[in-house]
Amino acid sequence: MTTQEHISKSPSLADSPADGPLVTEHENLEGYNPRLDSLPMVRDVVEKAFSYRGDVTIVNRKGDAVEGYIFDRQAESSDTAQWILRMIIKDSTDRVTIRYDDIVSIHFTGKDPAAGKSFQTWLKKYQEKKAAGEKNIRIDPEPL
Repeated sequence: MTTQEHISKSPSLADSPADGPLVTEHENLEGYNPRLDSLPMVRDVVEKAFSYRGDVTIVNRKGDAVEGYIFDRQAESSDTAQWILRMIIKDSTDRVTIRYDDIVSIHFTGKDPAAGKSFQTWLKKYQEKKAAGEKNIRIDPEPL
C-alpha cells in the first residue's frame, strides 16, 4: 500500500455526520514504513506519527536514525523551512528538534498501546463472554 493510499483511507471530518460526534476506530500503524516522496507527504505522515501513541524511528538525510516519541510538531508556517517536530528520545529524557525537510523516512517501530482498545472492542469482548454464558464478566486492561 502506498503512503497516499494509506492516508486516503483515513477517516475525515467530511465522513462524519454533521450533528453527531466524530468517533473513529483507531488506526493501527504499527510497522508502517511509508515512502516519503514530498514535503506535504512528510507533513501528513508526521501528523499520523503525532497521533500515534508508540515510538517512531526517523532517519535524516545523513542516514542517522533516532527513535522516540513525537510530542510536538509545527507545520503551519508558509515557510516550510520552519516546519519542525520535537521528539523525546527512547529510554531517555533528551529531546531533539527535527526539521521536516531533513526527514527521509518515518517508521512506526514502537507498540501502539491504544491499538485495539476502543469501546467497540471492549463491548464486543463483553458480548462474546455474555453469549457464552459467563457471569460476573470483567474485562481488565492489559498492563502497560
